Amino acid sequence: MATNDGITLVTGGSRGIGAATATLLAEHGRRVVIVDIAPEAIGDPVILWSDPFDVADAQSVAVGVAAIETAHGPITGLVNAAGVFGKMNRIERVRMESWNREVDIDLRGTFVVAQAVGVRMAARRHGAVVNVASVAGMTSGPIHAYTAAKAGVIQITQTLAAEWGGVGVRVNAVSPGFTRTAALQAAIASGALDEDRLSRNAAMGRLVEPIEVAQAIAWLLSPLASGITGINLPVDAGFIAGSTWDAYGGLRERQTS
Repeated sequence: MATNDGITLVTGGSRGIGAATATLLAEHGRRVVIVDIAPEAIGDPVILWSDPFDVADAQSVAVGVAAIETAHGPITGLVNAAGVFGKMNRIERVRMESWNREVDIDLRGTFVVAQAVGVRMAARRHGAVVNVASVAGMTSGPIHAYTAAKAGVIQITQTLAAEWGGVGVRVNAVSPGFTRTAALQAAIASGALDEDRLSRNAAMGRLVEPIEVAQAIAWLLSPLASGITGINLPVDAGFIAGSTWDAYGGLRERQTS
């Protein structure tokens, strides 16, 4: 999986799934540059781009991508991991300023960065992009802007894959299930979410670990996935497979021996 061909750019790379992915890619020999709206180093050999990187600001992204390539070389891999998770609300309590923020970062931001980087990849006829979507974009839930934005990420992944497939640029998505990031742990600790409720409908009976999402992303970026573009890969511990079993009384009792 190691490559010295250019760099891999990870947005939202200072924390969560982005940080786990950047670390894993670096361990596999890739030159990795992380960007974040609140940049924090995650340790060598991952390279931190110290300027704040606002994925929803198209002009700022264009300037930032050009500066990163000037400093570190061509971007041949892109992981769009920057995102925000919205509050759970009844529809009548959804505020449009909150809706706009989530859509701007999660959907617009994914497209803006993919466009800025992908056009450069297409001109060089080489590159791979992985967008971080969510099982929330494949199901329904009281996180109205987030579900819509992540469904949009899945759709633009397919569109960009079709747009650039003929010039050697692959575009795929991963859809994590409930993943044990610091943000999710904080929500569990505060009582806003319940770990048992999050886990019990997953076929594997547990949360997803960030490294598991990172491993799927690393595979999609690698030559091992050279024939794959336009897919959305759930990494959800079987949440989609198991969630509908609740209608039939829930998943069968798990074997202990």
